[in-house]
Amino acid sequence: MSRAVVATAYGGPEVLSVVDVAVPEPGPGEVLLDVRAAGVNPIDWKLYSGAFGTDPARLPIRLGLEVAGVVMAVGPGVEDIPVGDHVIATGVHGGYAEMVLVPAARLEPKPARISWAEAAGLLLTGSAAWHTLEATGAGAGDVVLVHGASGSVGRFVVQLARLRGAQVVATASEATHADLRALGAVPVTYGPGLADRVREATGALGPVTVAIDTVGTEEALDVSVELVADRSRIATIAGFGHAGGLGIQLLGNGPGADPGTSIRAAAIPHLVELAADRELLVAVAHTYPLEEVAQAHRDSIAGHARGKLVLLP
Repeated sequence: MSRAVVATAYGGPEVLSVVDVAVPEPGPGEVLLDVRAAGVNPIDWKLYSGAFGTDPARLPIRLGLEVAGVVMAVGPGVEDIPVGDHVIATGVHGGYAEMVLVPAARLEPKPARISWAEAAGLLLTGSAAWHTLEATGAGAGDVVLVHGASGSVGRFVVQLARLRGAQVVATASEATHADLRALGAVPVTYGPGLADRVREATGALGPVTVAIDTVGTEEALDVSVELVADRSRIATIAGFGHAGGLGIQLLGNGPGADPGTSIRAAAIPHLVELAADRELLVAVAHTYPLEEVAQAHRDSIAGHARGKLVLLP
């Protein structure tokens, strides 16, 4: 048997349970993984919160979209992934578990220089960050404003923008400013007067040309529209309600948003290579045993984590 997390009803983290499930046999094109770490992402708790509907036929809901683990068995047709390989994957179904089946095509080699927890936090948020920069065309010569830069997606946006040659101004609480400076960003504190503080921070860099919102607040979106002349170079992955009438890009899983499926898939090997070379760093804010999944989700919902939250089955 294997332990796995399920949502037994729609609601808050209190509906989560750890249950025993049968260890599945890998079918054609599948691999059975011994899960060493599973990334926690907002979409996980949105699945049972009612944000995407409350169809009772979908219950119980298995959770977990990204994992890192060891190959335990392979199904028919899988010839190039040996048992014992250390791998990572996103687009998984039911990754909050001790064992999980994963399509072999979704696997990437785990970089040896990063931990299990770091590996489990790389692909989903990293590909979301990559998507924002591709969609806005951010690169050398740009000044990129990143809202929510201390969060898991925001940190990746900062790093990837700097790797593309852009200058970065990053909004975050003052307690995280030293970390953001170390990543090459100019940090500013959010709150009233933000637009003026950003203008002061950019100084000789010139005006802000791209804005990426990862928090979804009205302040972040309104300041972005005030500072960036070309609204097609403003993108949000969170503020879908307020952003609807602003003429900016909506990216991700929200209503009317561009999921960027092909862009995010194409980003994955690049993210793995950058992490292997330690050019892209995964900040793990906290790890939890499987039994503390409800607390992990409460912390994720609160939204103040400085990096990734990760379960260690």
